[in-house]
Amino acid sequence: MNIQEYFARISYNESHKDADLQNLTAIFQHHIQAIPFENLSMHCGETIELDLQSTYNKIVRKKRGGWCLESNHLLFWALQELGYDVCILGGNSYNPAENAYTEVINHILLKVVIKGNSYIVDAGFGGAYQMWQPLMLISGKDQSQTPGIFRFMEDNGTWYFEKVKRKHYSSEQSVSFTDTPELGNIRKIYTFTLEPRHINDFQELNAYLQVSPDNILRKKSICTLQTTEGLYALVGWTFSDVKYNYTEDTDLVKTTTLTDEEVEQILKDKFNIVLENKLVPVNVRGLPPNMVDIMKS
Repeated sequence: MNIQEYFARISYNESHKDADLQNLTAIFQHHIQAIPFENLSMHCGETIELDLQSTYNKIVRKKRGGWCLESNHLLFWALQELGYDVCILGGNSYNPAENAYTEVINHILLKVVIKGNSYIVDAGFGGAYQMWQPLMLISGKDQSQTPGIFRFMEDNGTWYFEKVKRKHYSSEQSVSFTDTPELGNIRKIYTFTLEPRHINDFQELNAYLQVSPDNILRKKSICTLQTTEGLYALVGWTFSDVKYNYTEDTDLVKTTTLTDEEVEQILKDKFNIVLENKLVPVNVRGLPPNMVDIMKS
């Protein structure tokens, strides 16, 4: 594994001499705009191995993406190589359908300490709730970024990560809408504690997610990528192109329904992914055509 090869994969050719916030932000942005959040392996007959060499080969050399366990693990390695004070944390994702957080840890995120200040860095959540810059770990402070306003709230050692909702405008429907407006204007994302974790703590989760019939990653083939203006999202046969803040406090959403052949072409053209095995697109329960809330249950 080679840090320069990783830099080439994310098209990063700037200075990295100093392990400071400016370089961290630049590397992070290149990472999320080059490496998709995707679970396509489990929908084309591939097994996901949770070890660094396998993840490196898949994402860096084969130019694939990965889910949180893979993408954040690769970023963790890269930041360590560059001299950052970084550790792995575990999170419990929010499930809107049950209006509750998962009972067991099902997400990986990173904490980076720079000059005594702690930042949360998470390149593996995907969709409309992907941060674009490291977020300072401070309770109750609104932190505005292009995707929206993010916030941490801390209660007795448990941290809650959330985002202020924005309206979406669908050109196909010529109407503005807000996702689940009856639940208020705050979208819960996940909880976490500051207990350091090791990647091996997630081996059982990695195996479980690939076989559990009830988890959303089995029911939907997902590929999302952050762009300079918003994000691309492919769920089953539905492709969404989102532009953030198209008008004030409103995101523009354009959706297209694809054929199997068009799915392969979109993966190549928009996500720079060419699969070795045949993908079987899946969207068991279906998503509304303008849904961009790509989440893990």
